[in-house]
Amino acid sequence: MLAMYCVLQVSFMNNPKQQKPTLTGQRFKTRKRDEKEKFEPTQFQDSIIQGLNENGSDLEAVAKFLDASGAKLDYRRYAETLFDILVAGGMLAPGGTLADNVIRTDVCVFAAQENLETIRAYAQVFNKLIRRYKYLERGFEEEIKKLLLFLKGFTESERTKLAMLTGILLGNGTLSSSILSSLFNENLVKEGVSAAFAVKLFKSWISEKDINAVAGGLRKVNMDNRLLELFPANKQSYDHFVKYFTDAGLKELADFVRNQQSLGARKELQKELQDQMARGDPLKEIITYAKEEMKKNSISEQTMISIVWSCVMGAVEWNKKEELLTEQAIKHLKLYSPLLAAFTTQGQSELTLLLKIQEYCYDNIQFMKAFQKIVVLFYKADVLSEEAILKWYREPNMAKGRSIFLDQMKKFVEWLKNAEEESESESEED
Repeated sequence: MLAMYCVLQVSFMNNPKQQKPTLTGQRFKTRKRDEKEKFEPTQFQDSIIQGLNENGSDLEAVAKFLDASGAKLDYRRYAETLFDILVAGGMLAPGGTLADNVIRTDVCVFAAQENLETIRAYAQVFNKLIRRYKYLERGFEEEIKKLLLFLKGFTESERTKLAMLTGILLGNGTLSSSILSSLFNENLVKEGVSAAFAVKLFKSWISEKDINAVAGGLRKVNMDNRLLELFPANKQSYDHFVKYFTDAGLKELADFVRNQQSLGARKELQKELQDQMARGDPLKEIITYAKEEMKKNSISEQTMISIVWSCVMGAVEWNKKEELLTEQAIKHLKLYSPLLAAFTTQGQSELTLLLKIQEYCYDNIQFMKAFQKIVVLFYKADVLSEEAILKWYREPNMAKGRSIFLDQMKKFVEWLKNAEEESESESEED
């Protein structure tokens, strides 16, 4: 140990000027265009308002000014202030009134003319700004949500312009339908502000696109099933919604909501039928329940037979061996024939069932050879009539496996035709 210590000591003394470690690197000079001027909110506001006032009503010039200003002003930090100015003309205090002791500009949505053409021009300003500075997207959606909560603080004209702007921006995809959640605020709903605003918003949105685009936007964020929440709890009925929006000139929206109601009712009905079959409830009770639901929800017999067929075919685990499957299917369908017969009292319903059988047997290849046997079973059980089968045979309605199934049905159809001719001949003799 002593020897090692001496060696280390000698080594240290022989290198008295050993260099100490230093950090090295390259210093980068910040480019002028990357530097952001540091402002307080009021200073930021003054800079934006001054630029807007200088450009006046020339919205093309306004868009260019905002584009250039983003390189110097901190849009990321003051996004709320920026959007307050562009919509209301100045910074907003809680509740929607302009903050005290602030200058304002008339180059904003609230001071614009109340027509779609003018508001579309302002929408383009927002579109260009957000396309240029993508990080503003989230802040803009939050701003619109906030403005919707402030609706009671705005004048009727300001609400109308905001509704137009929001509808246009929903139409062109700048905004997501999720912003509509602000309209479900209890106070806005209670005083009727939400429903009145929604009428103007949807008119603007539909004018930009169509009801299908609106429906798609609502479904995307699961807002399609929440529209009844625009009304107080004691008025949250489909009938009230349909009447209110139809009277306001939005029959397309009313029809969409009515269809949504019908779709929801059909889903609930199908689930309940599946549960009843799984429990083994008597067919008589199942039929009574299904007919009551048909009447209550205005469901057609053609729709009902489609639902019943789907439930019946989904109520059993099918054998994977094709030679045993047909026997299993016939036995199962014979059991549920009275249920199916209850909803094929019309010719169109019978044709609907035939097409459903055709589609099912084609989509589930193990059932391809069972088609003819199923149809014959339903004929014998009075689920399908001779007329419906002959019409299906003569008139092509669906391409799926048609040539195969026509070949399967050929002998039976010939027998039906012969039976029909014999029947006619007997009638003539009588």
